[in-house]
Amino acid sequence: MDYRTAGVDVAAGRAFVDRIRSSVEATRRPEVLGQLGGFGGLCRLPSGLREPLLVAGTDGVGTKLELAQAHGRHHEVGIDLVAMCVNDVITSGAEPLFFLDYIATGKLSPVAMAAVVEGIAEGCRLSGCALLGGETAEMPGFYAPGRYDLAGFCVAVVEAEALIDGSRIEAGDRIIGVASSGVHSNGYSLVRRILEASGAGATTPLPGSDRGLLDSLLTPTRLYGGLVKDLRSSEVPVRGMAHITGGGLPENLPRCLPPGLQARVDPASWERPPVFRWLQEAGEVPESDLWHTFNLGVGYCLVVPPGAEQAALSCCAASGHEAWRLGEVVAAPEQSGGISGLPL
Repeated sequence: MDYRTAGVDVAAGRAFVDRIRSSVEATRRPEVLGQLGGFGGLCRLPSGLREPLLVAGTDGVGTKLELAQAHGRHHEVGIDLVAMCVNDVITSGAEPLFFLDYIATGKLSPVAMAAVVEGIAEGCRLSGCALLGGETAEMPGFYAPGRYDLAGFCVAVVEAEALIDGSRIEAGDRIIGVASSGVHSNGYSLVRRILEASGAGATTPLPGSDRGLLDSLLTPTRLYGGLVKDLRSSEVPVRGMAHITGGGLPENLPRCLPPGLQARVDPASWERPPVFRWLQEAGEVPESDLWHTFNLGVGYCLVVPPGAEQAALSCCAASGHEAWRLGEVVAAPEQSGGISGLPL
């Protein structure tokens, strides 16, 4: 016996690295040193920073992978992987520097894995960060053939004096909602159960939309790194930001608020996208569960002083993001914090 008959093809692994090399190189930043294939990636800090702070984050794509792999949609989840990490670290006002990925699979499929990495590289290019390296683990007997899992790791940098940590947020500040591209990468254990119970398939249309249901559910997570960069360069005084992931608005928006304040949200300020209406009706999902599971069309939030509201909205529009006044910050009764105004 040898390693290949045991299920691990080292030669195929080397060929895979050669195949993705051009995609990885396309994400290179000036600070990156060395080439793909070393034991560790090297990256300088950007020049001109007086007191740089590193911001790190890690995440995965969750069970959206099951749906994507069942329908051969590998490129999209590569973008998802980057977005789930980058959208977290930029809430501090940081600029993404580099990204690393980890792919574990039962048997290496060069075509599928290359599509994943090409998606990761696209997400990195759109976010302005380098795909510094990664690891592909072939694990026969642990993962079924054709199945894989993903993990991502992102490091960003911010000048200490420019750090956005929510400490300057005051009652009366405006909350700007920025549109999501759909379900993003949260709640897919529930999504898949609803799909199974409803009998929906690859050709099922999505009522109220010109897209199919599957296309809508597999739309990649929107990347907000470019927007944050534009807000910084436009000197919009952003005091807080929140990435609306698992737990929805009720659990994520309060995370950027200091003690003694809460978010008051107007649920009538935006129209819930068709995919969420379908999920609620097809799954008979209670309203409270819907809010605590999905983003419902709000993928990112900004907190700005009243006088900066229009500047923030204009910057969002110029960056290609739909945005609106979602609510405002108010004093929290008895230090309760949290969120109000939602039908929970």
